Amino acid sequence: MAKVQDTIKRMASLQGIMMILVAAIMLAATSVIQSYYARRGLLMEAERRAQRELTITQLRIENVTRPVETAVMNTAWMVQMNLNNPDTLQTLLRNVLDTNPVLAGAAVGFIPDYYPEKGYWFEPVVTRRGNEYEDMVLGSTTHDYFKLDWYEYPAVTGENYWSEPYFDESAARTTVVSFASPVKDQEGNLVGVISADLTLEWLADLLRDLQLYPDTYSKLESAGGQMIVSPPAERVDNGTVNYSMPIESTGWNMSVVIPRSEIFRTVNRLSMMLGFLQLMGLILLGMIAFKSVKDQSKLESVRSKKDKMDNELRIARGIQMSMVPKQFPPFPERKDVDLSATIVPAREVGGDLYDFFIRNDKLYFCIGDVSGKGVPAALVMAVTRSLFRTVSAHEKSPQRIVSSINESMAEMNDSNMFVTFFCGVLNLYSGHLHFCNAGHNAPILLSESVERLKVLPNLPLGVMPEMQYVEEDCYLPAGSSIFLYTDGITEAENASREQFGERRTIETLDPALGVKENQERILAGIEDFVGTAERSDDLTMLIIQYLGADKSSETRRNLVLRNDIQQIPLLAEFILAIAEERHLGKSLAMNLNLALEEAVTNVMLYAYPKDTEGEIDIEAVLKENSIVFNVSDSGKPFNPTEAPEVDTTKSLEDRQIGGLGIHLVRKIMDDVRYARKNGRNILTMIKNI
Repeated sequence: MAKVQDTIKRMASLQGIMMILVAAIMLAATSVIQSYYARRGLLMEAERRAQRELTITQLRIENVTRPVETAVMNTAWMVQMNLNNPDTLQTLLRNVLDTNPVLAGAAVGFIPDYYPEKGYWFEPVVTRRGNEYEDMVLGSTTHDYFKLDWYEYPAVTGENYWSEPYFDESAARTTVVSFASPVKDQEGNLVGVISADLTLEWLADLLRDLQLYPDTYSKLESAGGQMIVSPPAERVDNGTVNYSMPIESTGWNMSVVIPRSEIFRTVNRLSMMLGFLQLMGLILLGMIAFKSVKDQSKLESVRSKKDKMDNELRIARGIQMSMVPKQFPPFPERKDVDLSATIVPAREVGGDLYDFFIRNDKLYFCIGDVSGKGVPAALVMAVTRSLFRTVSAHEKSPQRIVSSINESMAEMNDSNMFVTFFCGVLNLYSGHLHFCNAGHNAPILLSESVERLKVLPNLPLGVMPEMQYVEEDCYLPAGSSIFLYTDGITEAENASREQFGERRTIETLDPALGVKENQERILAGIEDFVGTAERSDDLTMLIIQYLGADKSSETRRNLVLRNDIQQIPLLAEFILAIAEERHLGKSLAMNLNLALEEAVTNVMLYAYPKDTEGEIDIEAVLKENSIVFNVSDSGKPFNPTEAPEVDTTKSLEDRQIGGLGIHLVRKIMDDVRYARKNGRNILTMIKNI
């Protein structure tokens, strides 16, 4: 009997040892898997952070470079108007430096012997020396600007150009990059090239802010591969991860380099802690095994993990649903549009999404469906929605929005998941709808009849990085609706495995009903059709009803700017939105932007004392046959219309200083008035259209 008991004890002991060994192997495997996915997750997080910071830095760089481009191109036109007065050119160049404090200098290089009296070379230059300007005229055998990069490319190609970095020993006396634009006469013949020099110090300061982790460094390369901002040599090593982003307007490429050791510092520490905890767990498991309570402990552990997983999934569902708009009607103050949307989940988390917002009287909206189910699909859904918000915040074209999202998702698509996606931009004034489809179900239009919108299918997001998406457009009549949905609507199955289908969807919708009523009809119709059958996919829909804009009276658009020259690019976007709304031509839109920019810049420079903050209110009153712009500020009294008319035929020495800006405004606008009311300067400019 004792031998039998000993045998049983030895078998129990051996079984316990085997269980501990198996548990040890499983824990080791778990540690490896956890470490792998943790590292991959940290790399993905590092990439997201890098891309986000790179995008922000890209916008900050373009907030500097784009005004430079605009100022140079506008000045090229003014140089054309003053070709008969070469002595006035340095005044125009000073205006470029006045409105762009980041510039080190500006120059106009003319073709050989354009002014015979000036000689073979003639290059008027204005250089910033601290708070002063220095006027120069360059051009000689030792400074043959015809062979310089900034002159040669625009002169040969006739195109605008950002030069390679170079040391300007003649004027700026530092390393610069130049933006150059060809100058032509009234017949379109090339007469020279105008350029503005941008120093590199501010770029280096800007890229130093990209400190995502300790020992992170950044670099910036030109279109020709030259290093504009380079890292210290001692910080370059092989154990790094490099994330880059192009700056399309300049052709530069910006990169941020992160040491892998910094990315994985936390997970390495966590691995050591987990190793220690796992060792302690093995000891505890051995004690439990010898006390014969392992089975009960395992059961309790399983129950605990299940409860925790259920709780985490509920939390994840709440987080996911908080990312999509849920308040309807979302824009109760607006009378031109009504929306309703819903996601009815089939599981705790899913991969369907929708989103919308209004910017500059345009409704930006999207709907999408991620391939796959569960948590991976939910994560991709969250990334897609975040990318839509990020990109559409500064993009107006659905095609560019979809292309940008596709590029980002294709780069990080290690799991080979894709997203069907439909993106639209609806002009709430005109009813003009621009849209781009990425493999999603075609929307259904509800107007006099109910029918599918004809769209090009294209490929889903994340499949092909270089996919060329096509943008389409149509007009929505006032009172019509557009019904967007995921395939969970049409592929809902009943107990007989029949699908709800597109035909039933179209038959259920009623053009005479509002968005909420149609949504309820679809949900009720699917519930009656499916019955007790289990749903296999989320039901997601977005219904937009365009009610039409009130065009019977005047329409007002407003913009408020700080007295900061960096705010000027917002003015161009404001004018562009008005031009698109009123279907103005490009030439008229450019002239309106030029006049408003001159007026607003004048206020920024002279209305408020130095280092004093203030605001400029811009109101555009859109009437049937005219547009009235009211530019007001609370600065010191100043009437720009009192400036005498500028005689542009006089030489620079004989002409009175100032007045060129208001002269330009008078030439563009049909009426210009000034008033001082309630302590505010009010400049009224009227353009008949």
